[in-house]
Parts: sequence; C-alpha cells; structure tokens
Amino acid sequence: MLVRTTIDVDEDLLREAMDLLGAKTKREAVRRSLESLVQERRRERLRAKLGMMDLDLSLDSLEEMRQDQR
Repeated sequence: MLVRTTIDVDEDLLREAMDLLGAKTKREAVRRSLESLVQERRRERLRAKLGMMDLDLSLDSLEEMRQDQR
C-alpha cells in the first residue's frame, strides 16, 4: 500500500543516501532505506530470539548445505 505524505528531510543526508544506494530518485532512496532498516531490525530480533546456539557445523558441512540449496 502506498501512502502519500509530506516530510522534511535533510537534503545533504538524502543525497548521501542516494549516492550510497545508487538510487536515482528521492522516492527510491527513501523506500530502499526503509526496507534496509526494517530488514536489519528483523534480523536483530531473530538473533535475540535464537540467542547463542551451538550448531556444531564445520565449514565443509556448511558448504554442502549451500550446494544442496542450489
């Protein structure tokens, strides 16, 4: 769902975000920035829920798992 709104944004910060993201428009920069923030926070929540789990996996077994997913 798209919502049209008006906000005051620091122009220098927005330009830097556009440069870092490779965004061509302000809208794209804001959208991608918000998506990135949400994704990062979701990962943090998941890590907090999982805690420190000892999976006892070797690098070889991790590589095998990656190959199986292809």
